[in-house]
Amino acid sequence: MESRRGPLKSAVPSNIVSPVRRCSRTACGRPAVATLTYVYADSTAVLGPLATYAEPHCYDLCAEHSERLTAPRGWEVVRLTDGSAPARPSGDDLEALANAVREAARPQERAAGGGGNGARGADSTEAGRRGHLRVLRSPEP
Repeated sequence: MESRRGPLKSAVPSNIVSPVRRCSRTACGRPAVATLTYVYADSTAVLGPLATYAEPHCYDLCAEHSERLTAPRGWEVVRLTDGSAPARPSGDDLEALANAVREAARPQERAAGGGGNGARGADSTEAGRRGHLRVLRSPEP
């Protein structure tokens, strides 16, 4: 027997459903980038990279909501990072970048210096060498 209304159809057409997981916060439709899990025994909220599968007791959050996350009073928030996220540059990274820029500028100084003694004088900041790595002294002001 057929229904008088015709064949039953899904409430949401399948071509509209997005395979991207969305933020669990009410009225937020942004794509999820992190998963929030609560460890009640330790009074801890754990925010980590987006879980491979949607779990019933985990909450997927977008970037904005994951950054603004706060835990209840007396709870601790643990933020786990995955290796794919770009790390913020540290002081050592910035110093290494400055040294690389100085090193790139050095060959032009050698060519301008000329003479047989110029190459040795230009390398006066080099303290040691091991393979392709060099130890450079900090430039004196």
